[in-house]
Amino acid sequence: MTVLIIDDYLPTLDSVSTLLESSGYSVLTASDGPSGLELARLNRIDLVLLDVKMPGMDGFEVIDRLKRDRPDLPVIIISAHDAPSTALRSAGLGAFEFLEKPLDSDKLLASLKTALDKKRPQADQKKPRNQVEGTFDIIGVSKPVQQIRELIYRVAKTEARVLITGENGTGKELVARAIHRHSHRNQAPLVEINCAAIPQELIESELFGHEKGSFTGASQQRIGKFELANGGTLFLDEIGDMSLPAQAKVLRALQNNIIQRVGGTDNIQVDVRVIAATNKKLSEEIEAGRFREDLFHRLNVIPIVVPPLRERRDDIPILLRHFIREIASRQSLPVQDISQEALDLLQWLEWKGNVRELQNMAERLVIMSHGPVIGETDVQLFVPRDTVRSSPLSNDLFDQTDNFQDFKDLSEKLFISRKLEKFGWNISKTAEALDIQRSHLYNKIEKYKIRRTSGAGE
Repeated sequence: MTVLIIDDYLPTLDSVSTLLESSGYSVLTASDGPSGLELARLNRIDLVLLDVKMPGMDGFEVIDRLKRDRPDLPVIIISAHDAPSTALRSAGLGAFEFLEKPLDSDKLLASLKTALDKKRPQADQKKPRNQVEGTFDIIGVSKPVQQIRELIYRVAKTEARVLITGENGTGKELVARAIHRHSHRNQAPLVEINCAAIPQELIESELFGHEKGSFTGASQQRIGKFELANGGTLFLDEIGDMSLPAQAKVLRALQNNIIQRVGGTDNIQVDVRVIAATNKKLSEEIEAGRFREDLFHRLNVIPIVVPPLRERRDDIPILLRHFIREIASRQSLPVQDISQEALDLLQWLEWKGNVRELQNMAERLVIMSHGPVIGETDVQLFVPRDTVRSSPLSNDLFDQTDNFQDFKDLSEKLFISRKLEKFGWNISKTAEALDIQRSHLYNKIEKYKIRRTSGAGE
């Protein structure tokens, strides 16, 4: 059984983790709400221990989001603040129990056993619709990803049209799917169409359908994507590649919620939310006369920019571990993890193909690895040494600041982060290796806001 502990007070994380691990539980920890939610998305969590008073996203918001995706997930609230009102509000949000700090070990273990025993009879039942492996929102704990995730949750509740932009392979389709999944339209279909993959002479038929005999080869009536998406969401991927005639018809559909099949004269009413995506700069396409400005304004109600992987390098270890485990499980291969040395090599590649290229690399490494842990030598088989940027210390860190104290702080943060990863976030072992007191290490972790990456120390 895997327990996720979310608490910003590191001594509590350490002591409760030790207690649960000695009692036979597998434990994951997070010191803030967004990191905890990310771990819950990426792992099979059986129970969550959740603190309430945390900076940024508090425990009430975390449990609300957890319960949206996993209504059956037991959550035990732990807090030292305003116990009666906290307990009442927690119960209203679906918490299994409220435990007041300081925690009593016997009571905590008894509560966990009770919660998990109640959950176990449901284990063989079909998963809820939203609890499907692989249906994650965009994965990561970096600030850009957290901002995108916040925007997804906010926009999903509305009917606003969304235009998603970003380079190839950044995960624009994942953003579109997440918006649909969290919207009130999620019981209706999400219909996707890649406008760049369909010949221009057929795009209108794909979008709006056609009547029998409307053109050569139209031997029967065809229902288009707009009608198939009725009541749900239509995702127009690579809309920047759509022909101008098709753009005009899409504009009419958005203005009036009415379409006509190719070769038809009947007006067909449709109720569709449209989300579009492109890797092109539409402002330049408009300037060149290849994209309609009025359609752009119709689509660009809420713009979401998905950053390239090189601008969210903090997410690379989490993404790699997620892909490695997913691929190894799917292909029944024994690979379980990747070493820190291998991560160091991969984290500073350019990744011009973004997340898609990273996923391909993960699959290559899983298949060709010689042991349960992918090592530096495995990576070097596929990564020419001259393509690896030597380290953040050699270029990026020097370029980040001209202030000597800032440079020292950044260097110390990186050094401590690497040591924590090396020792699996075991505070005692890391402090001993660094020859400092545990309390001093805790202070450094808090000072630099160092966060544990998914999979570290498992």
